[in-house]
Amino acid sequence: MPKAVGPVAWVESPLQLIGAAEWAHARSTRVDLAGRLAVQVEQTAAELNARGAMFGEQAGFYGIPWGMLRSHDHWLVGDGFSGQFRLAVAVLRPRRLTFLDDGLNAVAFADALTGARAFQRPGVVERGLTRRVAPFALDAVRLRAARGAVDLFTAFPLGEARAEALADLGVTTARHDFPWLRGTRPSDDLQARMRHARVILGSAGVVDGRMPRADYLAWVADQAREEPASYLPHRREPEGLLDDVGRVPGIDVVRTGLPIEAVLAGDARPREIVTLPSSAAVTLRRILAGTGSVLREHERRGTTREAAR
Repeated sequence: MPKAVGPVAWVESPLQLIGAAEWAHARSTRVDLAGRLAVQVEQTAAELNARGAMFGEQAGFYGIPWGMLRSHDHWLVGDGFSGQFRLAVAVLRPRRLTFLDDGLNAVAFADALTGARAFQRPGVVERGLTRRVAPFALDAVRLRAARGAVDLFTAFPLGEARAEALADLGVTTARHDFPWLRGTRPSDDLQARMRHARVILGSAGVVDGRMPRADYLAWVADQAREEPASYLPHRREPEGLLDDVGRVPGIDVVRTGLPIEAVLAGDARPREIVTLPSSAAVTLRRILAGTGSVLREHERRGTTREAAR
């Protein structure tokens, strides 16, 4: 089978999908898309397509998209820790690899490549095939790095020491601040639904067991007590929790089905955005630069870090 000319992006989350669109814009290269069959990924793909993302052939998958991967020499990979990626890269051995952001895991993945930490997702105990294939996958990635055929394309700060360690392996690091997404705008309908200048970003803290449900709802109520707010759910918040949030006085839950980066990028109205610590605090600071919006990151112990944009 002849190889495709351009790369394929293998993405499993909305942020990974945005990373693929940004890479395509930065390289002026059309990217084929193998996306996980999930509602949020499909909705985000439709939104980015409507905004003019440089995507070519697009197909949805459960599991490993063997056919699309086999037909491309260059993969843009959303989750380098994935057991499915490990198996695919060990078997198919593509010529070139570019790793996109998977939230703050981008930093942990960089450390895994350099050997500063184990090659496994933080906080996860791996077993079975996922664990057994890890050394082969890591060898495959490092071999390509030694040939100058591995890149990290990230919006997250890696630090000078980490970047130097990656460079010693042959890994090229490219930073971006979402120039393509910032140059687009949400639909008029979406902007109209965001009725309030104050925006509260939903958190996965309750789902992940990092914050009691009652404490989280109390935090939301505290934020809405100052003035009414639009609440943008986290993609993993369950409907039962969102129902409770929607009953908090002053809260308007806005279900967009889109990542917050896509909702707020290009927004014509300056906002006050409130969030608990998350990778979104990093991405939004870059997306909102120069817009007049203010992002306030609340620590769970009650302190606040503020950044005016």
